[in-house]
Amino acid sequence: MTMLAIEKSYKRMSRLMLLLSLFWLIVAHGDDVDDEDKMIYVEDIESFGIHGNTLSVGSIGKLPEWDSQGYVMYCPCMGRFGNQAEHFLGSLAFAKLLNRTLVVPPWRTYKNVPYSDFFKFEELEKSQKVILMEDFIEYLAPKYWSPGKRHGYCWLPPNSDSQCKMKEGNPFGPFWDAFDVDFDDYVVYHLITNIDIDGTDSNRFIKEQWNKQFPASNHPVLTFKGAPASFPVQQGNRQLHQYIKWSDNIMQEAHLHMNKLFHGEKYVGIHLRNGIDWERACEHAEGSHNLMASPQCLTTGQLLSRAMCYPSTKTVLEYTKTVVMAIDAKHVYIATDHDPLKEELQDYLEPIGVKVHHLNPALPQIDLALLGQSDYFIGNCVSSFSSFVKRDRDTSSGNKPTTYWGFELESL
Repeated sequence: MTMLAIEKSYKRMSRLMLLLSLFWLIVAHGDDVDDEDKMIYVEDIESFGIHGNTLSVGSIGKLPEWDSQGYVMYCPCMGRFGNQAEHFLGSLAFAKLLNRTLVVPPWRTYKNVPYSDFFKFEELEKSQKVILMEDFIEYLAPKYWSPGKRHGYCWLPPNSDSQCKMKEGNPFGPFWDAFDVDFDDYVVYHLITNIDIDGTDSNRFIKEQWNKQFPASNHPVLTFKGAPASFPVQQGNRQLHQYIKWSDNIMQEAHLHMNKLFHGEKYVGIHLRNGIDWERACEHAEGSHNLMASPQCLTTGQLLSRAMCYPSTKTVLEYTKTVVMAIDAKHVYIATDHDPLKEELQDYLEPIGVKVHHLNPALPQIDLALLGQSDYFIGNCVSSFSSFVKRDRDTSSGNKPTTYWGFELESL
């Protein structure tokens, strides 16, 4: 028996033991067990294969049932977290259009990170039919998607001689290997997957074509090589972010930092992209109307400027000070993947009594949560990282104000 098989066997036995414990808890206490008593806290999450730090009787006491309407599954293998999040929203929209269950993938870093490590799965369940990929593989795949039934779906040009290589390269191979999944064959499609939930007429046609060519009776699990969605996210799909709520662990850590750094005082959150890779990408920004995540902030006919994509240090200092003074903030919080300009900002803002902070946390999701909670946010129009913060603020944080480098600040 391989080490992987031994590990899986151990995890199954651990889950069974936990389920039996829950069963006897219910037998012993009946319906009188209150909500607090129904929660079991697990210290060794890895050994139990549990996502998050709590389990409720209601959620684990019932195994998932097979959805005869079918499933949508994919590898989140394009870009870093911001890009994956935009693809995720589009994939939600696509699965909802086809009335299939979305198999929610883990986030992909250097490893697979379960969705519920960062976000509340129970909130996502309010949007449509969803199941964690970990649960699909564990409970449904052995019967309904076992080896011999695993087909990968790839878009290829008509009459193409290319093959669909579902696991070729990184992160595709490591992603599926983590689930011990190999593909038996592949299916080529030429249909549209990039849908906007607000596009009623076109969506009706797309749904009909998919149901006609790939009915759930013959194609129960549509497993795409990449996300069945566009980048950047379609405008209408941004509203689906309302179901993406930070996990308690993420928010608890964010609030600890907020209390320690800001002491309940107002703070401005800023996001800086200024690495050499970003500088080179922004060389093509001038005059563009659709560069990476820029649709988040450009109106019809509006074009990008270099300052919107790669603001100068002078622009960062002046914009930040203008916003700080406008809302009477006492702190500035910086999130960046390169140079935070902390010393420059501190020297520039010290005369008006403003403190500047930069954490560089191990998890960028902590930065995202702190930016989302800020009293005012200045983001990068072209960045999907900033786009995530904007959606979060629009849907979860009371529609707090946001602006972008290079935009007019006259309305402040």
